[in-house]
Amino acid sequence: MVTGWRYRIVSLCGVVLLTVFAVLVANHNLPQSLFTTYVPVFNRLDVTVLSGRSLYWALGLSVVAVAGSLIPLYKPQPRRVLDTVFLTQKRLIVAGLALSTLGYFNWSYRLPRATVTMTIGVLVIVVPSWFVWIRRRPAASEGRTILIGDDADQLQRVTAAVSGPVLGYLCPSVVASRNDTDGVLAVADGGALFAESTDEAIREVERAQYPERLGGLARLEDVLVEYDIDTVVLAFQQADRAEFFGSLDVCHEHGVAAKAHREYADKVLVDEGVVGELVDIEVEPWDPLDHLLKRLFDIVVAGTALLVLSPVIVLIVIALKLEGQGPVFFSQTRTYLYGETFQILKFRTLKPEKGGEVGTVIDEDRRTPLGTFLRTTHLDEIPQLWSILVGDMSVVGPRPAQTELEPGFESEAVQWKQRWFVKPGLTGLAQINNATSQEPDEKIQYDLHYIRTQSLRLDVKILLRQFWKVVEDVVELVARN
Repeated sequence: MVTGWRYRIVSLCGVVLLTVFAVLVANHNLPQSLFTTYVPVFNRLDVTVLSGRSLYWALGLSVVAVAGSLIPLYKPQPRRVLDTVFLTQKRLIVAGLALSTLGYFNWSYRLPRATVTMTIGVLVIVVPSWFVWIRRRPAASEGRTILIGDDADQLQRVTAAVSGPVLGYLCPSVVASRNDTDGVLAVADGGALFAESTDEAIREVERAQYPERLGGLARLEDVLVEYDIDTVVLAFQQADRAEFFGSLDVCHEHGVAAKAHREYADKVLVDEGVVGELVDIEVEPWDPLDHLLKRLFDIVVAGTALLVLSPVIVLIVIALKLEGQGPVFFSQTRTYLYGETFQILKFRTLKPEKGGEVGTVIDEDRRTPLGTFLRTTHLDEIPQLWSILVGDMSVVGPRPAQTELEPGFESEAVQWKQRWFVKPGLTGLAQINNATSQEPDEKIQYDLHYIRTQSLRLDVKILLRQFWKVVEDVVELVARN
């Protein structure tokens, strides 16, 4: 993997060479002939092959426009693969628009429309691949690594277990020692570390067993970018602290690999069968192509469903208004990625309680005929299609649990938080197998099996089975009445 000034030079040189290659390909007689013959809209254009001074101008203008548009990408910093691809493609489109603008002026060195289009078409494929390739990290190395934690003993152990260079560590500004909540070891810059005792922690610092302290957890995002970090190793006393999953959330946003001590393997999503003191946390359980296909699937399904069901949505809103038993929508806090929360929306199916809260407890005196119909036909879930469209949820995935009930679920199923590593879904493998939150241990096994085996084919299969269950519920409702 290339870093520092080498990365800046290599990335720029690569962009220049790829741009020259793309222009030469687009300017060749064969691609020109095929493009202006078989591509709609452009099939009305004539073949235009530049040569001499015109070709040199085309090469120069293209290099300046493309290389200039990609300036932010020459700075080495951690990014997710898809973020790198999309950012590169957006800036290449800007470069294409800049080159196309020249065509509106009566200028002898403007690029032919077919040449510009083919050049950008080639670049949106090869340039993102180039940036991803030069940022790849060797599988056997952690690369540039920092530690995050509050446990002095664990920090010392994981430092010895890391194969690559450790640039420093981050720890919370205020923490307690492990055995004495009053014995806090205060570091000169305001930090503190857990140890078996305060005296032991002091001796650890005096022996300088740790790399440089880079600040508190609030600086994590800045440190990842400033030092171009490849791997973060977590060394917290407890894996259920907000700081633990908050750090994982930041790693996920920047595409940084994460590791933790083996004793926390049940709390996080890890590769099966891993060995060693440190385990790799599956911050990104699926590869970029799977992510892209799943997101496209979500947009197509949610967008189509909202369009097709729009008349039904209007009728439900009118019916709930006429019923006059409360608000149209019911919102509830559910858990999202890495313990974050979001508001899930449903159509209201119960009469509000005396305090005005709708709640979820289905008391007999709060039922309404309309609400029973909406729950049975699952039409009350329609508003969640919007959450899917904006990216808070997926069509298929672990069903989001009520945030206030999460601690209880985890006490019954120790692996419960491993569901936090993927987006929650409208339906999932647990739902089509009738495993609910009433049986958290059974439900988590279905959810983890889905996370391990997710594919577009599996998503389609689960969606079709869920649709069939809805049909069965509707038939049963009609039969009862």
